[in-house]
Amino acid sequence: MSTNDALSTLTTGSQKGRAALVAVLPVRDGEDPWTDGELAEVATELTADRERLTAELAEADAELSELLRNSGDGAGDDQADSGSSALEREHELTLVNNTRDLLEQTTHALDRLAAGTFGVCESCGQAVGKARLQAFPRAVLCVTCKQREERR
Repeated sequence: MSTNDALSTLTTGSQKGRAALVAVLPVRDGEDPWTDGELAEVATELTADRERLTAELAEADAELSELLRNSGDGAGDDQADSGSSALEREHELTLVNNTRDLLEQTTHALDRLAAGTFGVCESCGQAVGKARLQAFPRAVLCVTCKQREERR
C-alpha cells in the first residue's frame, strides 16, 4: 500500500481499513490505544506539513539560486559587503538544508504510518509512546533511546 493510499484510508477510508491500521500501532504501558480520529489527525498534520515544507523548500531553493547567481556581481564591493553577502548565502543554505531535513523526516513518518511501523522505536523496537508522537509525530526513537543517543 502506498503512503497516499494509507493516508486516504486513515482520513476517508473504510472503518475496517482504519481499524486494521490502528490495531497494529503500538502504545506504551498505561496509554490508551490509538483511535481512528487521533491517527487521522496525525496523518492530516503530517500531510499538511509535507505540503508546506515542499513549498518552503522550493522558495528557499529559488532564493539561494538567486543569491549564488548574483554572488559574482559587485566587483567593486569592499570586504564588508563581500562578507555580508557570504553570510547571507550561508544563512540561506542553512535554511534550505534544515527545511530539506524536516521534509525528509516528515516523509519518513508518513511512510512509517503507511507501513504500520509508526510508533515503533527504530533502535530497540519498543513503542515510542503515543503522547510523544502526538507532540512530535516525526519521532522515531523512544525516550530511552533518544536520551542514549544524545549522551554520545
